[in-house]
Amino acid sequence: MKNLISIEEIKEFYKAGEKELHICKGTLVTDAARDYARERGIAIVEDSQVVDGQPECKGQSLVSSSINKSVIAEIVQQVLASRGQSASSGYTAVRDTSGLKLVRGHSVTYEAFDTGKPTTCVKYREVISKDESSVSAGFLTIDHSSFTWTLTGYEETDIVLEGSLSITINGKTYYANQGDVLHIPKDSTVIWDAVDHVKLFYTTYPADWAD
Repeated sequence: MKNLISIEEIKEFYKAGEKELHICKGTLVTDAARDYARERGIAIVEDSQVVDGQPECKGQSLVSSSINKSVIAEIVQQVLASRGQSASSGYTAVRDTSGLKLVRGHSVTYEAFDTGKPTTCVKYREVISKDESSVSAGFLTIDHSSFTWTLTGYEETDIVLEGSLSITINGKTYYANQGDVLHIPKDSTVIWDAVDHVKLFYTTYPADWAD
């Protein structure tokens, strides 16, 4: 595997007071690393010579042959940027100057949702926030959990994408299955209960429901 140099390695090189970095021919250097080096007057020079018919590198070794997570993230950001995309926290999205935003559903990762009940397994990811719209939207998963929630100052609409759940409101219990749509009025107190796994897509109005 070829060596790869990211901006982090160049930063360390700069801190050491060096001004000329010699690397093996074929070493991959990310665009961000090259920009950082150029801005700080660091020359990146490819070195190689042939010994017994085989190329031998005399360049400085800044990295191992393995690629760490920060390097991978840097490369992904560059590729997405070249395609008009961006990697936001927890998902990948394509944005247009008009304000259009396309979130890639398969890229969404989740974080824990605080239900106030430590034993629950509930996760979510907001993909449309109050900074972008008057309506927020995101994904919510509930695994073998039940909890009570009050929609203080906001209303919510949910689409059941996977699984099923029950919702209890005003002492009555309703059951929602895959493909069903729920609308919960503002200031309602409901009990969410999933005996298995359920995945929802939610929207709230106004968008500042978490404030």
